[in-house]
Amino acid sequence: MKTVPQRAVILTLLAVVLAATRVHHFAPVPDATWAVFFVGGFYLSQWTRWAFPALMALAVLVDYVVITGQGLNFWTHYCVSPGYWALVPAYFSMWAGGWWLQRHHGGLGWKALGLLAVVLPASVVTCHLFAQGGFYWLANAVAEPTLAGWWKNYTDWLGPYLRVATMYVAIAAMVHVVLVQAGLLRRDGARTAAP
Repeated sequence: MKTVPQRAVILTLLAVVLAATRVHHFAPVPDATWAVFFVGGFYLSQWTRWAFPALMALAVLVDYVVITGQGLNFWTHYCVSPGYWALVPAYFSMWAGGWWLQRHHGGLGWKALGLLAVVLPASVVTCHLFAQGGFYWLANAVAEPTLAGWWKNYTDWLGPYLRVATMYVAIAAMVHVVLVQAGLLRRDGARTAAP
């Protein structure tokens, strides 16, 4: 188990990364939101009842600030449709993937890396189903939605989202390994592996 101060530092770092990268969704620094929720699920599973809603609220707050900062109405913005609320189960699927990995990884090593290589893509695929599906089917952005149109849109965007989430989770995993090896992140038997 992580200590309370360790979890507090991790939550703070995740919040900073989420806010700093979400502000510019399509900027040179890609949005780390999906990875933040995955890593959050890994480290903060004991705080799920309030840490997940807090990070979710922060994501919505950042969107609100960005949209209203452009002089636009948040509630009538293109991205804020009934499908916007599909982000809650979308992001929770990332959180759940990290949580599952934390419970099954077995410590630093090949097993943890193998599980990560399966769980992260599965989480991204599920997250993208909710996020993209919610937007495609529930927003008024698509005049005549079709299954073929949805599938094309889904597959067009899945690769970029998977690459970005993998990049950020790989960075977190490398930092985790360094901190565990340096003794700065508390070992907890079979529960210390890269997220």
